[in-house]
This record gives sequence, structure tokens and C-alpha cells, in this order.
Amino acid sequence: MAKVHLDEVEDVDIDANGRFKYVLIKLYHPDSEENYKYIVRGYKWAGYHADIYEDLYERVKKKGLDTECMGGGRILHEAEKKTITVYGYSQGYGLPDHSITCELLKKKYKDYQSITWNNEGY
Repeated sequence: MAKVHLDEVEDVDIDANGRFKYVLIKLYHPDSEENYKYIVRGYKWAGYHADIYEDLYERVKKKGLDTECMGGGRILHEAEKKTITVYGYSQGYGLPDHSITCELLKKKYKDYQSITWNNEGY
């Protein structure tokens, strides 16, 4: 199997609008854990944070990559207002570093007025 470069996996993939669960994931090659990046995934279809993580895990494992879930929370994405709020935690995966999530979101949504985080709520 050819080695997939980390940059071939999109940093952020979230729903275009609404309130939904998300996970922050550390992505790396199994033989090189010091070379890694963080990625964010969030979708309305997910009933549990684990649904999102397990979906991604299966897809990247086929590419020869490994993952670690760094925690989960919620995202309120208000596209019409160009705002995103990251908050809360996952009962299963715990509280991620929302500041990392926000930095990744800011790179993707450069024209947004506000991308913020807090540790409030579930």
C-alpha cells in the first residue's frame, strides 16, 4: 500500500449550517507518530460522537493512517451570519482543546466574522 501523505486528508469537514456534534482527531502514520496533524469532523447525522469518529477511522485506516480521538463537543455553524461557535464536550471522548478546532476552522472559513469557543454546555 502506498503511503498517503497527511495533507491528502482535509483538515476540516463539517456541515454547512446548523448545530451538530464534532470530534477533534489526531491523524498520523502508525510508524511515525511524531509526524501528525489535527483534523475536525462534525455532522448533523451523528447521534453520538463515536459515530463520527468510527466513520472517519474506517476510511483513513484503509489509507494506512491511524487516528486518536482528542475529544468532542458541539458546533453551532451559522453560515448566513458567518459565525461559528465551538463548545461543550463528549461524554465518551471528553473535552477537546477547542482552541485547536477554532484555528483549523479559521483557516477554512477565512471570510467569517466570528469563530469562537467556550467550555460551556454539554
